[in-house]
This record gives sequence, C-alpha cells and structure tokens, in this order.
Amino acid sequence: MSEMKKAVWITGANSGIGKSITYQFSSNNICCIASARREKALIKMKEEAIKVSNNIETFPLDVSNTNEISKVSKKILREFDVDCLINNAGVTTFTTAENHSHKDVSEIIQTNLIGAIGTITSLLPHFKKRGGGIIINVLSVAAKKTFQNSSVYSASKAGLLAYSNVLREEVRQYNIKVINVLPGATRTPIWSSEMLNEYASQMMSPEDVAKFIYQLYSIDYNLVPEEIILRPIKGDL
Repeated sequence: MSEMKKAVWITGANSGIGKSITYQFSSNNICCIASARREKALIKMKEEAIKVSNNIETFPLDVSNTNEISKVSKKILREFDVDCLINNAGVTTFTTAENHSHKDVSEIIQTNLIGAIGTITSLLPHFKKRGGGIIINVLSVAAKKTFQNSSVYSASKAGLLAYSNVLREEVRQYNIKVINVLPGATRTPIWSSEMLNEYASQMMSPEDVAKFIYQLYSIDYNLVPEEIILRPIKGDL
C-alpha cells in the first residue's frame, strides 16, 4: 500500500463542480482520478489541465452501471492508494412530478443515489485496510429545502444524505470521515442557458465551491465537519 501513489477519486469530473474540484486538487500537487461517463470530455479536460498540472488520471465510468463501478474501482485500487472519494456525479431534469417519465426517474435515482452508494461501498474495504479515508458527497440544498420541479432530484439527494448519516456512525471506528456538502445555486451546465443568462451573477462559482471542498479535504486533525450548506450570499434563487 505504501508504495502506491496516493490519490483522490472524483466522479462527474468532466464539467461543473467536478471539473473545478479536479483542477483545484491537481494544481495543489494531488493526484486526481477523474471519472465521468463521457470519455471524450474527460480527455479534453485533462488536456486543458496539463497547462497547469500533470496530476490527472482518467478512468471513464458511468456510475449508473453498478457492474461498471466494481470493475473500474478494482482497476483503480490496483494502481493507486485512494484516500478520498468525492461523489459529485449527478443528473436531473427540471419538471413537475406529474411529468417525470419513468426513464428520467430511473436515471436520476440510479446515478445520484445508487451510483454514489456503489462507489462508496466499492472503497469501504480499502479504507478500512488502510486505516482511514474521506468520503465527500456533493449533494444539494434541495436535499433539505423544497423547490418546485425538482421532486426526483431532491429525493435522490435526500436519500444519499440519509444514507451517509447512517454510514458515518458505522465507520467512525475505522477513522473514515463522511462529509456532506450541500451547495445552493452554482454556475454549472445543470442549469439551462436561459437560467444562466438571467441568474448567473447571483450564483456561486464552481471554482469557489471547489476551493472550499479542498479545504475540507486538507483538515488533518481530530475533527470532521459532517454537514455543510453553501449558499450564494444573497440566498437561494
């Protein structure tokens, strides 16, 4: 284990908050394992980052495929000593509960909840063996606050929040930290171009969220911030 290179595994790393997290960590000389389902976008992201950092390794992964999670995690752990998982991959559609298709519901729950649980459980034996680790879940204020047209997205994030709160109690004895970060409106491609044109100036930047998450990772003393809500200064949209 000691001979392997220490690394942070980031899902949904090719855009938005995940991309900014990857750049933030890699620019601080931390090896980043970047995963996302679109391999071409991952490669482009890595090529752009080479200008400032050469600490990014790409492992394409669709977290909605649980069998794929198992294969990719085994491949990663053969090469790297992962000390932190950042669950960031997520999808949504902004529509009423009545108009959600079964396909949309399945994709959102499978990616945001079941996929995140899959990456966590794939690493738990490794974290126990190495004597500790960090799990950072990038959730959403929608896990706690009611927003119209986000019923399934909210359910997926609230489900992962509940899961993580139970998990934390089960893994404390193994020195595994479980941190839930709930960002409010952030300028990412999850929003439509119309919403970004109108509200981008009021939103948080993904770079600032990434800097904050890096600070959480950098805590190396006997303290764990269990749940953090991040909002734009002027509040929710």
